[in-house]
Amino acid sequence: MTHAKTPNFDPTDFRAALGQFATGVTVITTRTDSGQLIGITASSFNSVSLDPPLVLWSLATKSTSMPVFRTNSHYVVNVLAASQLDLCRRFATLKGDRFAGVSHAAGDSGMPVLDGAIAWFECHNRSRYDEGDHVIFVGEVERCGVRGPDASAPPLVFHGGNFHSLGSLE
Repeated sequence: MTHAKTPNFDPTDFRAALGQFATGVTVITTRTDSGQLIGITASSFNSVSLDPPLVLWSLATKSTSMPVFRTNSHYVVNVLAASQLDLCRRFATLKGDRFAGVSHAAGDSGMPVLDGAIAWFECHNRSRYDEGDHVIFVGEVERCGVRGPDASAPPLVFHGGNFHSLGSLE
């Protein structure tokens, strides 16, 4: 087996190059055994397979939420609308109860689905892969949906270190 060559760039160059790939923004939500709601902002969401329906996302190994996500059986991937930048920031930075004042409902799995999300995926935590400084979570989608009558709302997008709506990138 051959090995990768030593990188010829520094972490700043790598981060700058990655920043040129526009990604959608999600909030991954779950519930602890004691009922505490947990949520984190993630832009690492991606589809994996249509049959079976699989998606993936990743979380830093040093995240304080890692123990919960590593052991829970279910979580929800909430795709944020451009109008939900405040939720993105809340779940990315707020210490304490990130769900205080946030409107949500329990999905069929009992995990929180955020009101106003333009799409959501209720997932069974199928597998996890430790890679580098992150864990890749593969979820088997049990249920999914899109926002009701306003399904055409633009998504929140992360590109070049900033948040945008698709309209602002055109």
